[in-house]
Amino acid sequence: GAFVDGSIGSRLKELDQAFLDALEDPSFQQELTDLLRRYVGRPSALTFCANLSSRLGRGARLYLKREDLNHTGSHKINNTMGQALLAKKMGKTRVIAETGAGQHGVATATAAAVLGLSCTVYMGARDMERQRLNVFRMKALNAEVKAVAKGSQTLKEATDEAFRDYIASSDYTHYLIG
Repeated sequence: GAFVDGSIGSRLKELDQAFLDALEDPSFQQELTDLLRRYVGRPSALTFCANLSSRLGRGARLYLKREDLNHTGSHKINNTMGQALLAKKMGKTRVIAETGAGQHGVATATAAAVLGLSCTVYMGARDMERQRLNVFRMKALNAEVKAVAKGSQTLKEATDEAFRDYIASSDYTHYLIG
């Protein structure tokens, strides 16, 4: 079971059903697979670590899965691309997100740009100062980055603002939670 405030309970049911439908929809699965392969760079490369393997001895063969080589430089693009595609299939025209260090915001802005969705990213004002390069990247991807100057001016307050936005605009907005 779950306790969910009534203001978003129906939206979560709608999302749950859309997700279940997408799992059974071969065209959705194919489109997501194509996006992940052509745009993101999946499957992620495996790199054999010869030096570490030899130090471990006993025939060890150590590999690293290189998610850092994905477009935007992290694993976050996998999540955002899938959620943004689902949002688009649900008829949503806008995605919102919260971010602290900025990687989730960059990945969300990237997925939105690829899929033609409007994007707003909430970020604490202090975090924006510390992560200017990621703020620049989000804006370059046509995302609106909203500074949150309440409280500690960090991720917690950015998350609160994103939820407020989602509750007010859920008819056409998907909250792409990091």
